[in-house]
Amino acid sequence: MLKRSLYHTILPHIRHKNAIVITGMRQVGKTTLMKQLADAWQGKQLWFDFDNPLDLLTFENINYDAIYRDLQRKARANDDERLLVCIDEIQNYPEITKIIKYLIDHFKIKFIVTGSSNYYLRNLFPESLSGRKFLFVLHPLSYREYLYFHGKLPENELQPSPDDFFADHSPASSIRRAELYDEFMEFGGFPEVAVTADQQTKKLILRNIFSSFFEKDIKVFSELKDVRELRDLILLLGPRNGNILDITRIASELGVNRVKIYNYLEFLEGTFFLKLLPRYTKSIDRSVAGGKKVYFSDTGLLNLINRTNPGQLLETTVANQLQHYGEISYYNKRNTAEIDFILNGEIALEIKQKAIKPDIRKLERIAGRIGLSRYYIVSKTLVKEKQVVYPWYL
Repeated sequence: MLKRSLYHTILPHIRHKNAIVITGMRQVGKTTLMKQLADAWQGKQLWFDFDNPLDLLTFENINYDAIYRDLQRKARANDDERLLVCIDEIQNYPEITKIIKYLIDHFKIKFIVTGSSNYYLRNLFPESLSGRKFLFVLHPLSYREYLYFHGKLPENELQPSPDDFFADHSPASSIRRAELYDEFMEFGGFPEVAVTADQQTKKLILRNIFSSFFEKDIKVFSELKDVRELRDLILLLGPRNGNILDITRIASELGVNRVKIYNYLEFLEGTFFLKLLPRYTKSIDRSVAGGKKVYFSDTGLLNLINRTNPGQLLETTVANQLQHYGEISYYNKRNTAEIDFILNGEIALEIKQKAIKPDIRKLERIAGRIGLSRYYIVSKTLVKEKQVVYPWYL
């Protein structure tokens, strides 16, 4: 099985006492990643899938010591052997976090678990293993991973540093990397979609992923009484992708109150269906600095919901790629000066279908005004001036 970039990030922590928690959107490959990590474990191991009610039985005993003895017996492990326990879909049994905490503190057990969202981990569990977990988010494929899945990039190039992101590339390397980008923008980065050749089949898989979200994720969202409200909000957000949200207007169009819209947005962001970018500010609390911009987390799903123009599609794809390099925000000063993205509070990025020299001068001026010395334009056209314009596929 092809390995994700996150596999190489997690592997050095495989022997640490803390539980490894892998979260992310449905069908991005969390289960596969956990199996690959389990294959790297040297010792006894057990596997549980909490989508299967029978697999819950082992952990329903109120005596946690008895749970350990049962695990030990199932694995045929001795007291001096460290046991690996893998649990898929932990959000289906909120009590599991207390059990994991106890077993980590008292016995030689290593846990690797998956959960479908930060929303569940934050809001539904009685406690979320504070100080006893390493939390990792698995996103849809990055473009580097997409190239690797298609044999266009070696595995050792899956994890670039931020400096590599802006490095020079040879013409041959650029051509090799460019050829799949339009397909990547059209169908997104879900692994099953990526490795499927037929375009109609890709679309069917995307429809199934969207259906799975409604069938499984929202069933535990207690405040959601009418699935149609959430569906209508998603459909409303499609044309607004890449724009600053006006919560009052959205609430008015849907006929629901603003508090409910905020709750829905928290749920959609917590389940990684979309991301909300804060406005860039130098103040400490960036999360409340004005309205947020919305981007769908996968362009395949975005195109399924709403046919997007090429400029917005490129901008969304870049937004999803930048999350692999750090924190992103946007800059907007009363709609008179804008920068699409600011990476880690240090690097300004403007996205253009066709960059021209005035775009460079404008970006330089605005970036300088807010104290950013590094700035780049990501474009499908190259303007060789000050080396600040980079092709979209890099």
